Amino acid sequence: MQSSWGRLVVADAHVHFFSHGFFSLLSQQKPGLSIESIQATLGWKMPPVDPRDLAAEWVAELDRMGVRRAALIASLPGDEDSVRIAVEAFPDRFHGYFMANPCLPDAVNRMEAALGAGLRVPCLFPAMHQYTLSDPRVNTVLEAVAARPNPVVFIHCGVLSVGIRKKLGLRSPFDLRFSNPVDVHPLALRFPNVRFILPHFGAGFFREALMVADMCPNVYFDTSSTNSWIRYQEGHVTLQVVFQRALSVVGPGRLLFGTDSSFFPRGWNGAIFEDQARALSALGVTAEIARSIFGGNLQALLEG
Repeated sequence: MQSSWGRLVVADAHVHFFSHGFFSLLSQQKPGLSIESIQATLGWKMPPVDPRDLAAEWVAELDRMGVRRAALIASLPGDEDSVRIAVEAFPDRFHGYFMANPCLPDAVNRMEAALGAGLRVPCLFPAMHQYTLSDPRVNTVLEAVAARPNPVVFIHCGVLSVGIRKKLGLRSPFDLRFSNPVDVHPLALRFPNVRFILPHFGAGFFREALMVADMCPNVYFDTSSTNSWIRYQEGHVTLQVVFQRALSVVGPGRLLFGTDSSFFPRGWNGAIFEDQARALSALGVTAEIARSIFGGNLQALLEG
């Protein structure tokens, strides 16, 4: 992809794979909801039944936008196979992430099955599934991950708002008490071989996320989404200021570019890239740093 730094090899660390399986699971969460009614409400293009076909659509979209690789997230527990199939079909284009809920009775078995099938990164959403990161079940699940080579775990902290749920009238009882990045600190200390990704710069708990990442070299940020949480910050805080502070405290080697793209016909959200590139360019970062943030760091994290 062309940029003010020349050609960048871009890898997106945060793309939701809204598969047919995802919408099927979602439709079970409210009486009367179906894939057809979801399409009518949202006005989106519903995905093909075969995840390979949706994966091919994403490959074509990434090619059109000049993006080399993307991390695909299975966005509901139970849809791991959709991302597994996509990664198997295009292993040189996708990394596989999956949502994991440690509170499920078969959580460890689900985790082992997904990791054994080639998915790389379990994603924990404590506020969504209403558990604290100090829960012993979290420790049990992380022990299973830590036993794997090159383990990486994604933990969503901060404000959690799922637009599709609001549009469909689905309940979203996400408990903010379980969202503080400070709770990641003991986990990062207990599992020093695990790299922890905090998306959206901590999504409103930016100060706390900075403190944890400063004390724990195995904590990374992903930069994805509009980062609308900035409006909660005191003073005049902009995306440029966020990047400046993150670079100062965390350094360029632990920032992973992401968009939070998810559905068609919108496809890959290039406006997110433009906003972040503009902020980093205004800070005067070097081409080497830009290459790291926009792709090199994710490659080193998941392929190194």
